Amino acid sequence: MKPLAVIGNVNIDLILGPATPWPKAGTEIIVDHDELRVGGQAGNSALAWEGLGVDYEISANVGSDQFGRWLSEAFGTRSSKWPVRPEGTTLSVGITHPDGERTFFTTRGHLPRFSFADVLAVLDGDRLSGGYALLCGAFLTDDLTRSYDALFDWADEHRITIALDTGWPLDGWTKENCDAARRWLCRCGVALMNEVETTTLAAMDDPAQAARALHALMPDGAVFVVKRGPDGALAIDAGGDLVSATARQVTVVDTIGAGDVFNAGFLAAVARSEPIAACLAAGTAVASRAISTLPRSYGTANASEEDVR
Repeated sequence: MKPLAVIGNVNIDLILGPATPWPKAGTEIIVDHDELRVGGQAGNSALAWEGLGVDYEISANVGSDQFGRWLSEAFGTRSSKWPVRPEGTTLSVGITHPDGERTFFTTRGHLPRFSFADVLAVLDGDRLSGGYALLCGAFLTDDLTRSYDALFDWADEHRITIALDTGWPLDGWTKENCDAARRWLCRCGVALMNEVETTTLAAMDDPAQAARALHALMPDGAVFVVKRGPDGALAIDAGGDLVSATARQVTVVDTIGAGDVFNAGFLAAVARSEPIAACLAAGTAVASRAISTLPRSYGTANASEEDVR
């Protein structure tokens, strides 16, 4: 199996809910569920790999408070070289709603100070050579994002394929953010975006057409994946063919981090050199299991029982 790593945002998630309707200002409501857990795109993907029994490395930073210590402890020896920033740890409060949607309130905290030097302090390029590095949280990790060109050069030097999941920009898909994302795609071997991100970035309504347009920006042999939630996933593969997988119908408990879990399942299958159709199936199967179980479960490393067409 090829080496795997994730680079990006790890923070605290406090999940509360379900809540409906939105409470009136100055009032208090009681909810049925609360959970304090590791969060952030990088954190969610890493936990999925952990649950699947997949070996991986993770590069992140933490704040200098009790939450930062708690995050480091959650990853054991994998976090031993994580830099500690003199800021409070980023906290996201997620309010879930009965329809499976959610609303987030997030502090900036330590994430903007995650840097390229922090990545090099944790990851050994020679050890990851020939593998995949999932890069996520682009619009939260300000210092690192400004050094993406250097990061891509480092990855190329060590034959590491970057798999990019930008996440949603805090200020929306402005022209500046769209231009930046397109530049990043030119350097990445895998792109993992949800349907709204894909169609918005490509300025096209059809997700398959949008995926083709964005795939055309990427290097030869690249793969562009569109995560479509209950509609499964599709991809434009290395040969330019459209591939898709359906998602199993499940009773949704918690969709937070579903796309990050998909990334983990998909890339684990890619690292085993499985066909893209099987990789899509693995991603949708792991994500479907995760969003329908409490406490959250991920299945097995070879989860790929979804229908593929």
